[in-house]
Amino acid sequence: MTRTTLVLRYGAFAVLATLANLGVQRIVLAIGEGAAVFTLAMLAGTAAGLVLKYILDKRYIFNDATTGLRAGGQQFLLYTVMGLVTTAVFWATETAFWLIWQTDAMRELGAVIGLTVGYVVKYKLDSKYVFTRREAVA
Repeated sequence: MTRTTLVLRYGAFAVLATLANLGVQRIVLAIGEGAAVFTLAMLAGTAAGLVLKYILDKRYIFNDATTGLRAGGQQFLLYTVMGLVTTAVFWATETAFWLIWQTDAMRELGAVIGLTVGYVVKYKLDSKYVFTRREAVA
């Protein structure tokens, strides 16, 4: 895979995961208001984006052939752990934008900025620590 293809594919997958994340957040936020609903929305959205991105990255970015419940579970756990730091960046940015402007549009802009920074860092971490048994990728 060429570097350009890798960047475009990874970017497209990040957009899909971001849309899944924000879509789930909107669904949860539609049930009410307040800090508890906001927190639940962020957690549910993050989970949706995480699972989708893992599936896409494993197969189409890192060409990872790891199989089996135990190995796959360990790999997903490591993928999730690598995402903790990047998720903190995303959550902090989204929350800051909400606290400053208190509009859904600015909250979502903060989420997009935080997710973008997070995904760049996450690729570096995943390629070094998570998907170590893979075919060569540019």
